[in-house]
Amino acid sequence: MSFEAQYIKYKQLFSGELSKMDKIILDAVSPREELKTPLLNFLNSPSKRIRPVLAMLYLKALEFEISEDIVKLLSAVEIIHNASLVHDDIIDESEFRRGDKTLSQRFGNKLGVIAGDYLLSLAMGIISNLGDVEILREFSATLKQMCLGEINQNFDLFKIGTIENYIEKSQNKTAYLFKSAIVSPLILSKKSEEIIERASDFALNFGVAFQIRDDLINITKSDHSKPYGNDIAEGIYNAPVIYAGGVENLPEGIEKTRILLNNYVEKALLSLEKLPNNDYKTLLVNLTELNKDV
Repeated sequence: MSFEAQYIKYKQLFSGELSKMDKIILDAVSPREELKTPLLNFLNSPSKRIRPVLAMLYLKALEFEISEDIVKLLSAVEIIHNASLVHDDIIDESEFRRGDKTLSQRFGNKLGVIAGDYLLSLAMGIISNLGDVEILREFSATLKQMCLGEINQNFDLFKIGTIENYIEKSQNKTAYLFKSAIVSPLILSKKSEEIIERASDFALNFGVAFQIRDDLINITKSDHSKPYGNDIAEGIYNAPVIYAGGVENLPEGIEKTRILLNNYVEKALLSLEKLPNNDYKTLLVNLTELNKDV
């Protein structure tokens, strides 16, 4: 079974929590009507919600109850992710997102930038209302890394970098928000540094694996719901191009990238070993292994 088909079952496990998240997001959005409806349509359009689902799986494997405050935190994570997509669409000059016109295509780049910033302000408002400075520091650091990932990618366009730089970019653009999704509820619950460190290791390795998989899909088009081939055309040279030494010998680069992906999946699985043995840990292991499905 494919990643997408299996993942639908994982989402169903947390349908109640995801519905609560949707309401929190809905209630938070309140600009004037001309922007409100398109913004809500964008936020409510079909998406994986993989960061909150992964976090809830991890927390349940730790035998946590998903409290209202944790649902609020994960709502903020999802808003931040969507804000990054609004900004990405401006950077990439994308016309469509999730089957509809992007906000920047609909309203122009100026309002698109403000809309993305507005979403970030909503997320930080939700987080700050929880009254935990350590969580604020966690998300502030993640937002900085996400910006650095985009800045560095911009200056590296059409350049064949190193795998080390590629991994750093994958951590910045993708993995750190996975980390905040899983770690912030643990910080809120005053868990030990050891537990937080193990959770952080898992999230970063899972996040890098998730990004590598996404980059492979962009070249191999094994997932028809995602854009195809635009990374190379736009000068974003990811692992397959780096391993191939250019855009000419991609099959070799793709094969080496699959090995890299498997390595990060194995690192993520290793980080799960000390979790209690229960059904949620089994589901978490299975979901992690599904990253190899590409």
